[in-house]
Amino acid sequence: MNTNTIAITDFGGIERNRNGKIRISAKSKSNSAVKLLVISLAAISVVAIFTFDYKNIDLGQAIADTFVNFKTVFLTPKLSRTSLTELLYQLLVTFCLGALSTVFGMILAFFCSLLCAKNISNLHVANIIKSVVALVRAVPTVLWVLIFAVSAGLGSVAAVVGLTFHSFAYLTKVYLEAIEEIDDGTIEALRASGAGFWQIVTQAILPSSISYMVAWTFMRFEINFTNAVAMGAAAGAGGIGFNLYMAGSFYFDLREMGALTYIVVIAVVILEMCSTKIKEKAK
Repeated sequence: MNTNTIAITDFGGIERNRNGKIRISAKSKSNSAVKLLVISLAAISVVAIFTFDYKNIDLGQAIADTFVNFKTVFLTPKLSRTSLTELLYQLLVTFCLGALSTVFGMILAFFCSLLCAKNISNLHVANIIKSVVALVRAVPTVLWVLIFAVSAGLGSVAAVVGLTFHSFAYLTKVYLEAIEEIDDGTIEALRASGAGFWQIVTQAILPSSISYMVAWTFMRFEINFTNAVAMGAAAGAGGIGFNLYMAGSFYFDLREMGALTYIVVIAVVILEMCSTKIKEKAK
């Protein structure tokens, strides 16, 4: 054993450096491989920047123009094509898109989580449902929206259904973890006293995990709200996202883009504050 690096073995072999201090991270092949990959990707990126064929683009001028555009967007915002009343209406549309998809996803996720929780349902059925939910969750939200946009057409329907699909898979995972953390003794005691499935749900599961579920559901609503902003442009779902798309791509009105961006940021901050309050009460 190398006394310069290994000094204590009483608690499973604690690795130390030459000064006797405990090593925070031990060397391993996996860590070395990750570091090598990061360095390689960084080197490739740097080489690509300097070898890319920019044609007749003046890179320095392009960077300067970008900063000028940022200054226009964030320092001189102004609503010129949208009235305040119309803006608030579009913000409400985006809010409703996020709320609907969250409510639908929450309902589906709750019943699905009851079917795939290993402490209250059949193990084989639970594994099958978990696999399906994991597959749904692996597909990005935007892709789900675009899939339903092809079948149902562009609009709010495709956006709500697509957001609901990913919300359902996301919340199922969260609710499932909350249910499986319930003490098995509580569930077995209810079964021994003759309680049925729904009595276990109402007397053990909901009282123990409702606050946790509410907190995570509101967090998902925050995610759906921001996704609904993006889907307003990607799927033609309307809302403030569509106004942002028109201002940036159709009118190229940078000042209106800035004003709309600030309004979205304010709305997200308000939702975050509400989410924090709910989490504090849920603890």
